[in-house]
Amino acid sequence: MILCEKTYGKLKRGIQDMRYRVKKCAILLMLCLTLTGCVPPWQWKYMDSIPQTPPGLRPSMSVAETTPAQTSVQGFDSNLSQENSPDSAQENSPDSAQENSPDSARENSPDSTQENSPDSTQGNSPDSAQGNNPDSARENNADSARENSPDSNQEPPDTAYDFTICFAGDINLDENWDTTLFMDQQPDGIYDCISPELVEVMRDADIMCLNNEFTYSTGGAPLPGKAYTFRADPDRVTVLEQLGVDTVTLANNHVYDYGEEALLDTFEVLEAAGVHYFGAGRTLEEAMAPLYLEVEGKTVALVAASRAEKYKMTLQATDSSPGILRCYDTELFLQAIREGSENADFCIAFVHWGTEYSFELEQAQTDTGREYLDAGADVVIGAHSHCLQGMEYYDGKPIIYSLGNYWFNSKTLDTMLLQLHFSGDDTEEELTVQVVPAVQTGCRTVYASQPEERQRIYDFLESISVNVEISDGGIVTETDR
Repeated sequence: MILCEKTYGKLKRGIQDMRYRVKKCAILLMLCLTLTGCVPPWQWKYMDSIPQTPPGLRPSMSVAETTPAQTSVQGFDSNLSQENSPDSAQENSPDSAQENSPDSARENSPDSTQENSPDSTQGNSPDSAQGNNPDSARENNADSARENSPDSNQEPPDTAYDFTICFAGDINLDENWDTTLFMDQQPDGIYDCISPELVEVMRDADIMCLNNEFTYSTGGAPLPGKAYTFRADPDRVTVLEQLGVDTVTLANNHVYDYGEEALLDTFEVLEAAGVHYFGAGRTLEEAMAPLYLEVEGKTVALVAASRAEKYKMTLQATDSSPGILRCYDTELFLQAIREGSENADFCIAFVHWGTEYSFELEQAQTDTGREYLDAGADVVIGAHSHCLQGMEYYDGKPIIYSLGNYWFNSKTLDTMLLQLHFSGDDTEEELTVQVVPAVQTGCRTVYASQPEERQRIYDFLESISVNVEISDGGIVTETDR
């Protein structure tokens, strides 16, 4: 009889325990389905038909305390690593005496607030659903991580890029020079000096750069013995804004025409106007430093140096004095190129070199131009000759030896805007070089709008280049010749 009573008692407790476990699993399953949107919250009322209190659990604990309305989303996120780990299976398994035993004082006593209190999100949070089914711990852990990850519903980042950098040659805003005097007489200022087609190209570029062949200042004095010295009033910097200029190279033979004081003024004027500059600085370190610009998720490095004077009157910066970066000896410029190449996606080297008003290339141009590409430059661009010079592809990378005058004097000369179009993604990249042909004449720079005029300039550029051909649309490509 005693044996039968014991057997009956065990059976009864086993049935109660089983019903409690079914209830607990159902609750946790409903929590998961509710959080994932599979079951609306109002269907929780159907859970009332299942017994509320398991053996040994304090009577105050009820289903209402574990409903989604009482569960903190923040607590859920913070417990992902703790609750969903495989080790949590031991704590929540059916065989765990610590949680389900009536003798467990910590888990089941009325004073316990850690796991079973209404505010607790650790023991009763949706994360514990995984722990209550030891056989599915690993599978559910992976599923939970995927479903609850902040990035689970986001598309992979777009790595594609597509941007254009535009370059122009020499520009001069000296107060007593023909170009500035002419501009001041025009009702629309610089817009009457550079044709609207060209201005549109300049302003539409993601980065617009030109050669600033003068200094911004009202101070300083002309360098003794120098035939041409150029200085513009600081207010003239607004012309750069009108043209959409983002940055200028100062590594040339006229930015120091009025000495150190005017050069320092130039830095301050450009900085105040928000125009970047490179190739010159208050110290040699600054003059050598690449200018880094961000566009379309890519970093572009710009570096510049000059070797344009027979008599070296434009001073190179030192550790304690301002100046430009020179490249008669190429070592410092090569260091700057290497630094830019290592820290950017693309590196462009701008060099002031060549013989004025000559289409012939100096040996130093071809030799050092290739050296700059070998050091890591992706493109080499030149200025100073006041006329266009040819182009060359070396090791698949372009050298544009001179952009010539852009808007510099009253002479009639062919000129151009150079567009570098970068595009690609993580798997491939492409650089398209394009010429926008124009003519500088009578203090105006005008787009070559007629097909015959454009073709004339393209043909001329091909004739003075090393190994390029130019399409009807101005696209420059490498040839075998």
